[in-house]
Amino acid sequence: MDESYWLLLNKRLMLSTLSKKILMCLTGLFLAFFLLIHFLGNLQLFLPQEQAHLQFNAYSHFLSGNILIKIVSYVLYLSIVLHAIDGLVITIKNKKTGGDYQSDQRGRASKWYSRNMGILGTLILIFLVIHFQNFWYVYKFGAPPLDAKGNKDLYVLVIAVFQQWWYVLIYVLSMVALCYHLIHGIHSAVRTLGLYHPKFVHWFKVIGTTYSIVISIGFALMPIYIFFTVN
Repeated sequence: MDESYWLLLNKRLMLSTLSKKILMCLTGLFLAFFLLIHFLGNLQLFLPQEQAHLQFNAYSHFLSGNILIKIVSYVLYLSIVLHAIDGLVITIKNKKTGGDYQSDQRGRASKWYSRNMGILGTLILIFLVIHFQNFWYVYKFGAPPLDAKGNKDLYVLVIAVFQQWWYVLIYVLSMVALCYHLIHGIHSAVRTLGLYHPKFVHWFKVIGTTYSIVISIGFALMPIYIFFTVN
C-alpha cells in the first residue's frame, strides 16, 4: 500500500476521534447546563418544611406534565447514554494507543483528575443509576402517596431517602467526583470547541471552576441539610 493510503487512513482516524470529542463536548455541556436547572429547582428543598413539601411536589408535577419538559428529558437521557458510551470508547482507545496522559510526560504536569476522567465518569454513572432508581423510577412507575393537593408526594420520598446516612454519604462523595469531572470537562470542552482564547484563558478557568464547585457543593448540602434538620 502506498503512502497516500496511510495518510488518508490517518486523516479518517483523526476526524473520527475529533467527532467523538465534539460529541463528548456537546453532550457534556448540555448535561452541565441541565445540572444548573435541576439545581435551581431543588433549592426549594431548603424552604421551611411545610412550604417545601407542597411547593416541591407542585414543581415536580408541572415538570412531569409539560410536553416541552418531556422532550428535554428525552434529550437528557440520550445525552447521558451518548456521553457515557463516547467516554468509554475514547478511554479504551487511549489505553490501546497509549494516548492518555498517564503514558506520556504530560502526565507529570496534568492534574490527577484529568488523567482519571474515565474513573470519575464511571463513579458518576453508578451514582446516576442509584439516583434514578430511588427517585425517577419510583416517581414514574411506582405508587408514591399523594399530598394534600393530589400531587405525587416526591418530597416525602426525598426525605425518606435522605434520612439514610449511607445514601447521604454516597451522594456527597459522588458530588466530589462530579466537581472534579466538571472542572476538567468544561475546560476540555471549551478547548475542543475552539472557544479557548489565550486572552481569556484565566477567566475560562475561573468561571468553569467556580461553576463546578458551586453546583457540586450546593447539591451535596441538600441531603446533609435534610438529614440533620428534617424530622
